[in-house]
Amino acid sequence: MATTQTFGGGVHPHEIGNGKTATRSQLIANAAAPARVTIPMVQHAGAPALCCVKAGQIVNMGQVIGEAQGVVSAPVHASVSGKVVSVTNCVIADGRTVPAVVIDNDFEDRWDESVKPCENVDALGAEEIVAIASSCGIVGLGGAGFPTHVKLNTVKLDPKPDTLVINGSECEPYITSDHRVMVECAAQIIDGVRLAMKATGIKCARIGVEDNKMDAVEALKAAATEGIDVVALPAKYPQGFEKMLIYALTGRKVPNGALPGAVQCVVLNVATCAALSAAVREGKPLIERVVTIAGRVANPCNLRVRVGTSLMDLLDQVGGLTDGVRKLIVGGAMMGNAVPSLNLPVTKTFGAFLALGEEAVSAEESACIRCGRCVRVCPMGLMPAKIDALVRHDNYDGAIAAGATNCMECGSCTYICPAKRGLTQSCRIAKAIARSKKS
Repeated sequence: MATTQTFGGGVHPHEIGNGKTATRSQLIANAAAPARVTIPMVQHAGAPALCCVKAGQIVNMGQVIGEAQGVVSAPVHASVSGKVVSVTNCVIADGRTVPAVVIDNDFEDRWDESVKPCENVDALGAEEIVAIASSCGIVGLGGAGFPTHVKLNTVKLDPKPDTLVINGSECEPYITSDHRVMVECAAQIIDGVRLAMKATGIKCARIGVEDNKMDAVEALKAAATEGIDVVALPAKYPQGFEKMLIYALTGRKVPNGALPGAVQCVVLNVATCAALSAAVREGKPLIERVVTIAGRVANPCNLRVRVGTSLMDLLDQVGGLTDGVRKLIVGGAMMGNAVPSLNLPVTKTFGAFLALGEEAVSAEESACIRCGRCVRVCPMGLMPAKIDALVRHDNYDGAIAAGATNCMECGSCTYICPAKRGLTQSCRIAKAIARSKKS
């Protein structure tokens, strides 16, 4: 196995340590179940789930209310027991309007009969573990939401993957939800890693955790078993991107446009592994997740929240907003989505809710001074200023030729730019144009 190394580029947002201080040492608390949940049918990459319940129907916790459509999809389950109020549409954090099921909670927490613990986990084969991950709606909890069963199904891959890469880096400022899961649920994470190894046939797993979370490193090391290596990595953004993490842990470079399988790796998030363990051992579908609520709120914390809980309900539980809030963000400060309303539901991919002040307000941009800082920090080796100039002159073909489609949209270039230019946004525009040309 190659020695660990750091990737080129990257930045050190000034809040990468201080912004985490408010919540990194607090135990995860269970959020109170809301009186009403709005559960979107789109909580994962791939095809939306198809609603399979009707208004007026009584549902149980863990019951399927949205059926997966196709291979790259995932079912959606009720996070409370109660009565379906309506089958409607709702807006999610990325601004899309999607189908959703609204349920009034009866507060009985009545589990569906389909939710049963496995009697003999050791007897399960690879296909059975993959099937459980699929039926329980397990998806990537690091943000992308890719259905986990698709990653675990390596039967047709050639060459076969030989390394399971586990992402515990959590490099975004403010967010500590994965950190707390690693500290408090290390044994469950390791169990999920072992189940993923069995499902994929991989014998070696490496868990990458940034070295500003040494308590998490030690907890995972104490729980780790043979074939699982826990590695402390330098704290640098965007360490958590799968290409960066694969390079740091294995020395392998994923080619532009390729997936981790191209370098014989499968990548999972630590919280996803914990959810996989709960699904296999307890039959528990993914109906809740840990969310960091931080920034300008009365009581910053990490809460275990039911899917479908509204932002307003979350804020009520942390004492509301404090003075000076200028922007509300779902996700991280670097890559999250600014949201205009608190009437949005928590989804499976919802890792944080941030209330930020002046630090989140973009300064007025000025002319590029050709300093080259954006080039130095780009982890993909692009020239963001050049792409930006081409986009501003409507030369989208030129921007695409300059590599805009390889941009990960990490925001490092925009963060470091002294002229405060929207470099990441220009890359995003060029990528959208490239997608439209293919469709």
